[in-house]
Amino acid sequence: MSETTQAQTPESESPETEATWPPLDYRSPEQEQAASGATVPDAQELALEDINPLNAHLFSENRWQGHFARLRKEDPVHFNEIPAAGRYWSITKYDDVRAVDGDWKTFSSAGGITLGPPVSALPAGGLGPVSSFISMAPPRHGEQRSTVRSVAAPKNLRNVEPLIRERTIAVLEGLPEGETFDWVDTVSIELTTMMLATLFDFPFEDRRKLTRWSDIVFAIPEPGGLIETMEQKREELTECVRYFERLWELRREQPGDDLVSMLVHGEATKDMPTAAHLGNLLLLIVGGNDTTRNTMSGSVYGLNQFPDQYDKLIANPELVPSMVPEIIRWQTPLPYMRRTANHDCEIGGKQILANDQILMWYLSANRDEDVFDDAENIDIERHNADRHLSFGYGIHYCMGSRLAELQLRVLWEEILPRFERITVEDEPSRTFSSFVKGYTSLPVNVTRK
Repeated sequence: MSETTQAQTPESESPETEATWPPLDYRSPEQEQAASGATVPDAQELALEDINPLNAHLFSENRWQGHFARLRKEDPVHFNEIPAAGRYWSITKYDDVRAVDGDWKTFSSAGGITLGPPVSALPAGGLGPVSSFISMAPPRHGEQRSTVRSVAAPKNLRNVEPLIRERTIAVLEGLPEGETFDWVDTVSIELTTMMLATLFDFPFEDRRKLTRWSDIVFAIPEPGGLIETMEQKREELTECVRYFERLWELRREQPGDDLVSMLVHGEATKDMPTAAHLGNLLLLIVGGNDTTRNTMSGSVYGLNQFPDQYDKLIANPELVPSMVPEIIRWQTPLPYMRRTANHDCEIGGKQILANDQILMWYLSANRDEDVFDDAENIDIERHNADRHLSFGYGIHYCMGSRLAELQLRVLWEEILPRFERITVEDEPSRTFSSFVKGYTSLPVNVTRK
């Protein structure tokens, strides 16, 4: 795949790039909760019915732990109702999360994968043309997913590993010594964005556009925030569609082995307009960016939080393969996914009504002490770390999981022989979101061997 492909943005905007949902005055559940959640106290100070973990402040301030611990103990299938979302349930225990995720006939992803407005408030056509295969049921789900699944096939991973290693070495060799720098921007974003550009055969000089588009997908509009208004979000995502329209036409005439070519020529996707592909494109961008980059940053932060585990890894680099799933469990870069109940049903003895939204809190399931001993701690020799639910379960299991594991493994295989230690100098700045558990900056210092 070329790193110098030129892509030009069309001068005029195609009608198909115009989004119709959400309306510009839409106020999402995340926005509503962010506006009211800044002063929410610790879980023990709240009445049980007032606990609502969908609160970006809990995550950006890293104080979500007690809220989930209390729900797992006292109310593992927990009901909330707010104006922007209507009725929804937080599922916080491992077995319940796994059961919901595995039952696509009862719990649908068609309404979206994040908490949204009540089903009754959606326009007659649903969410319009913008959807992705993660929000589909069989057979359409399998047809569209299979179009791009080969990119993470074992043979392709073996082929791409030397490139990942080469780039990782180059980035690590270029790190400054004796001065504090931001690990998120210098290492995590750079490595994952280069990988994304390769997967899409995206113009390499524009690769940070992928980072920007990924960041704004789930960003909460607020004054001074990453985006300030819903209108700004729509404008920037329209730019994303217009950019990919040009790539679309190039790959239609000159196909390669990249994700865009696969979507353009796949039997299940080739006749879809670009705007209808936006959901798939954003899913692949976010899946390849947010999850891997935040796990890379989380690995450095987490091992500094548990220095005995860092010491163990330094003493025995052969533990890197077992460290990888444990870091992914501990970090859980996407804390939850949403489903919608197709009909009245029961979860954990609670009566769920048709169209209730269900939040499967992977983050809490990965902290379930009935499954993971001392679950809040990192244990790089944890015997069952690979049982984590960070990649989901069932038909929507993360297609790029092996690629994410590969990138994290290669990173640490190249860190250990080069550096005595990577030292975190201060607490990180964290993403203002309850859907993306990430880092916006992580100040570190490195000591070379």
